[in-house]
Amino acid sequence: MSELHSQGKSMEQIVQVLKRTPMHPHIVPAIEAAYSLGCDLKIVSDANIFFIRTILEHHGVSDRFSEIIANPSFVDEEGRLRIFPYHDYLKSSHECNLCPPNMCKGKIIERIQKCVAEEGKSKKFIYLGDGSGDFCPSLRLKDTDSLMPRKDFALCDLVSKNSNSIKAEVHGWVDGDELMQVLLRIINSHHPAIKSSEDSTPTMAVDCKKMAGPTPMDAPKNLPQAIPVPPLNSS
Repeated sequence: MSELHSQGKSMEQIVQVLKRTPMHPHIVPAIEAAYSLGCDLKIVSDANIFFIRTILEHHGVSDRFSEIIANPSFVDEEGRLRIFPYHDYLKSSHECNLCPPNMCKGKIIERIQKCVAEEGKSKKFIYLGDGSGDFCPSLRLKDTDSLMPRKDFALCDLVSKNSNSIKAEVHGWVDGDELMQVLLRIINSHHPAIKSSEDSTPTMAVDCKKMAGPTPMDAPKNLPQAIPVPPLNSS
């Protein structure tokens, strides 16, 4: 971001590029379908909050997610996007050798699981991911949960090589079309529980490399709010 800023690239230009980010046509319908079926959707991403919020708001699905956990970011007074690590590794390490120093998704999933348990609710997790950083949280899933690794990507390879360490049911997918089919099949398999008990709502933790819910507990505190970026003039 500093390099882009030094080259004179404005936040308006960055926003326009983010809005052009390709997205498979079935991804938004998959989000809408999961939400309408009662899923509590969350994003756990090693991208940054500004990028995620911009893309999801552009596609009209930002309000479908109850929590977005990503690297904090804000636009400073000079109009430059500043990005900070989720875990402040300069002060304290998260002590996980599977994850990059700035974020352990496994610890994030454990926090979500703990919150669910403290609420006395019974929820099934569906975790979607593709990168090596998604392997650690996959190890935290229970045998009642589902893991959806993208085929031919790092997570799928790690799951295949360490299948004995994975408790959750594994359902691979290739593209947005198959993602939607597999996801809805898993949700519908739990649908009777959804109808009979409000506390049985499945939870999805979605990684999209892709908003901002509550500030993560161990993320840097008291960051300035992002400065709103007006749309580019059509002229």
